[in-house]
Amino acid sequence: MGYYDQDYPPNPSRNRRKKGGWLIPLLLGIIIGILLVVEVVPSVMSSGRLQGNAPIDNGTNEATIESGKTNQDSSVIPRAVTVDVSTQITEMVEEVSPAVVGVTNIQSTTDFWEQQEDVEAGTGSGIIYKNADGIAYVVTNHHVIEGANSVEVVLSDDTHLEAEIVGSDLFSDLAVLKMDGAAVKKVIEIGSSANVKVGEPVIAIGNPLGLAFAGSVTQGVISGTERTVPQDYNQDGRADWQAEVIQTDAAINPGNSGGALINIYGQLIGINSMKINQEAVEGIGFSIPIDSALPIIEELEATGEVIRPYIGVEIYSLDEVPQAEWKNTLHLPQEVKGGVYVWSVEPLSPADKAGLQRLDVITELDGDPVLDMIDLRKVLYQGKKIGEEVTVAYYRNGERLETTLTLGSQQ
Repeated sequence: MGYYDQDYPPNPSRNRRKKGGWLIPLLLGIIIGILLVVEVVPSVMSSGRLQGNAPIDNGTNEATIESGKTNQDSSVIPRAVTVDVSTQITEMVEEVSPAVVGVTNIQSTTDFWEQQEDVEAGTGSGIIYKNADGIAYVVTNHHVIEGANSVEVVLSDDTHLEAEIVGSDLFSDLAVLKMDGAAVKKVIEIGSSANVKVGEPVIAIGNPLGLAFAGSVTQGVISGTERTVPQDYNQDGRADWQAEVIQTDAAINPGNSGGALINIYGQLIGINSMKINQEAVEGIGFSIPIDSALPIIEELEATGEVIRPYIGVEIYSLDEVPQAEWKNTLHLPQEVKGGVYVWSVEPLSPADKAGLQRLDVITELDGDPVLDMIDLRKVLYQGKKIGEEVTVAYYRNGERLETTLTLGSQQ
């Protein structure tokens, strides 16, 4: 065994040294080291890159703000950022809101000492629809001002005005008020409810839960058109009326009654009236279509009351009856696609005098088809007058019959 250099000739210069050759490299090394210390180290320390001074990255990429500056770059100064979020809806709401008001129902009560005082019995909403000759007119719900001894209207700028009840109608749930128009700055633009579509966006404006939330805005869509909702006014368990309404999922809460349902153009298409208030139900509110409300509003403004043609029957739409009963109970032929059935006839009424009976099915009035309650009201209330003779086509035990009756009056 030998070493790695065994049998190789020795390097002749291996142990040879020049005298003084080590001094120059040593001096150069010292000079370079000094230059590195003087120039490089301060630069590294100022950048925070030496061990122990490195910034901690917590993944948030945020700097701590102190005295208006960041600890990473003293030249960065935070400032407030404003964003303009104006849209067609916000501009429309700003334009329409002054026409929606609060309505306070004030009633007189007697205290323990038999002293009479006026108290606030409830609040609702209203809509300024007209301002002429110094008088402004407000439409609201009948149930908002029912039983009031006086009414106060609160404008969007918190101006309080005493208002007079011009007229009110139980069945349509509408009422008209009038007041001094000098302080009124905005009147709502009337639209049309005839062509509203399911899914169309709408805005509800009103005062939910009282004037503390005045001018509240909720957004939704049209959930259904030409809905009918039974109304039991005397609380006897049987419907006295079928309200024709628009269904919406825009939030309508107590205090919103009488407020505006508007389309995206800021036009009034409905007057908010009610909602289904059940624990298992959410987002089902109803509004009176403006096309149905306008004739009543005009009549209330002109005469203070609504007098309707009257036939004297309690009727319901056929679509409320199972199809099997159409044939088995009402004995209707297959060609009948709709109508209203008579549940009861008032004695000595026009219908009684004309010979109509219980379970008769009315399908036409003066040749106009009647497929449901809405059709009957449109024909009877919009096209007929008290004292006018009307031809009624109906089915009894499967046979088509006709009779003529003279319309009476009903307030």
